[in-house]
Amino acid sequence: MISLAGFFVAAIFLFNGIPHFIQGICGKTHMTPFARESRPLTNVIWGLINFAIGDVILHFSITGPWQCSQVAAFWLGAIVISVYLSIFWSNPDARLPWHKD
Repeated sequence: MISLAGFFVAAIFLFNGIPHFIQGICGKTHMTPFARESRPLTNVIWGLINFAIGDVILHFSITGPWQCSQVAAFWLGAIVISVYLSIFWSNPDARLPWHKD
């Protein structure tokens, strides 16, 4: 069961890193935990940190060839974070709770 949670959480970090990395390498500002509009370099670094965390979690979760349940847990995590982020970013006033107006 812990292995399945690891696949789920790894996918969340890996897929959360995508928009930060892409926006950063495209030279655009994007929200990070540090500010509502973080510089592109901050986003590239934050995206890479997310990729690294996801990779480490995945590394410790894999015990052999991927089983169907592990693939399902991974893709469930990917779907959950992707749908959540699409809803979150569609709000022009989106902000994290600790960001000031």
